[in-house]
Amino acid sequence: MTSIADKIKHAGWPTITEEMHQNGYSVISGLLSDDECDSLIAAYHQPSLYRKTVVMARHRFGLGEYKYFNYPLPDLIQNLRTHLYPYLASIANAWFKALHLDIHYPHQHSEFLQECHSGNQEKATVLILKYEKGGFNTLHQDLYGDIYFPIQIVIMLSDPDKDFTGGEFVLTQQVPRAQSKAIVLKPKKGDVLIFTTHFKPEKGSKGYYRVNMKHGVSEVKQGNRYALGIIFHDAMS
Repeated sequence: MTSIADKIKHAGWPTITEEMHQNGYSVISGLLSDDECDSLIAAYHQPSLYRKTVVMARHRFGLGEYKYFNYPLPDLIQNLRTHLYPYLASIANAWFKALHLDIHYPHQHSEFLQECHSGNQEKATVLILKYEKGGFNTLHQDLYGDIYFPIQIVIMLSDPDKDFTGGEFVLTQQVPRAQSKAIVLKPKKGDVLIFTTHFKPEKGSKGYYRVNMKHGVSEVKQGNRYALGIIFHDAMS
């Protein structure tokens, strides 16, 4: 059986990097097996794994529920976070260099987490999200503190058009002095959607400038939609 680390290594990073530079998002198809997705869904009902449950309607975030994992993370999630980070850090560093921002991300995720902890950001931010019929998530950015990593991922755990309908992933791109652009994506079960947490660089006639982006989920029409969100910085609360 091919390990998660090997699957990530051979995911096609030159193409992913180019797509991230151009669009602010990219998809790795079928990184997780059906069994791995199903095991994560089953884990939704194990309270000991989680530090916090958020009911979106109470905070006007949308309609649905999500749970933050506690440390130590399950092995599968820990491996995903550890082995994806170095590739994404290279992309993030290229972005910040293009925008002349004086931030450099270390190559190893453990080193970046040490920076988070030095800023009193010590709580795990990996989360699993559940939407039932009528559920949705309003447009937002997952920053959690002054120290943040500018790229994150969502892994679709349910099977679109079989387990649920609707529930598309939505990105909006705010171009300066112009109307926002909406991007609608429909990842399949086991797909990894990589996208910008905050902004991406865009090349203009006078160099690179920032294009801010937000993400959310459209209304689920039928069924249950589960997804795993992996954010690479830790949180204060």
